[in-house]
Amino acid sequence: MTGIKPTGEPHLGNLVGAIRPALTLTEEYDSVYFIADYHALTSVRDPQELRQYTRSVAATWLAAGLDPKRTTFYVQSDVPEIFELNWMLSCMTAKGLMNRAHAYKAARDKNVEAGEDPDAGVNMGLYNYPILMAVDILIMESDVVPVGRDQLQHVEYAADIAGSFNHVYGKNYTFKVPEAIVPDESRGQALPGLDGRKMSKSYDNTIPLFLPEKKLLKLVRRIPTDSTPVEDTKNPDTSAPFQILEQFASDDHASVVADTRKRLEAGGMGWGELKNVLFEVLNAELAPLRERYEALMEPGSELDTVLAEGAQKARDRAGRVLSQAREAIGLTGVAR
Repeated sequence: MTGIKPTGEPHLGNLVGAIRPALTLTEEYDSVYFIADYHALTSVRDPQELRQYTRSVAATWLAAGLDPKRTTFYVQSDVPEIFELNWMLSCMTAKGLMNRAHAYKAARDKNVEAGEDPDAGVNMGLYNYPILMAVDILIMESDVVPVGRDQLQHVEYAADIAGSFNHVYGKNYTFKVPEAIVPDESRGQALPGLDGRKMSKSYDNTIPLFLPEKKLLKLVRRIPTDSTPVEDTKNPDTSAPFQILEQFASDDHASVVADTRKRLEAGGMGWGELKNVLFEVLNAELAPLRERYEALMEPGSELDTVLAEGAQKARDRAGRVLSQAREAIGLTGVAR
């Protein structure tokens, strides 16, 4: 189970850090991936932007190789069962647990540092965010949830909330308690952005995945480097352009990466030439994805059918869980 929040256009860091590892997992697991558009409401307030980002993220995953025949792939808001279960599990969740959530604590700490009211600008969507995330996981009976190390708390919360429900209603129905798995991080640290920091929409330093070639080249040339002369030796591992090259390039470009490393360490290769190599590799890797993405983004493309079929599969799965939870807690009537 993996959720993808549509809060901006997908970028290189998303492909390397989330999409590729998640696609690898579909080879081992019965996979359930969704676009978390309701989660995005905590920060995205423009209806047109939300629709655009939701469609863009969905098209990106398909362009990157997600097979909807092997993966249940849907938009969160197309599965209303999620939101009925959200209320049930909200009633099983201690407020103290929410007080300790990382995102909420970070927002409070930032306000306190600024001398403002601790809860200034904090909406209940942000506060209750971990419960909705727990429901996303539990309603699909997820065994494992791939997350980065900074997101482990979300899976721990899902397990805690499931445990609270199971303790009270376990004789009637028990939720499967999920476990977190951290995808392989052996390919290195987070992808650096245009300012040298971690590539993130929060820092506005990303390189969007599907830029036209000229715009892609322009952004690559903006990646920061130092003033080391061309003829001097250079450390590739402290170079943002090389880090992107090394972490982004597929096995097809392994020889290019190895050769570039040797030339930088030997001296005689300047940062400008390195950026040209990076652009060529990026463009070669992204060109087929870009073509597929643009076709999917067209009105009436197969994307609409894929998401409609995925929503039905997800509702069938969620409906079974919700019906059992309703019966367990004593609600009358039928969920659907």
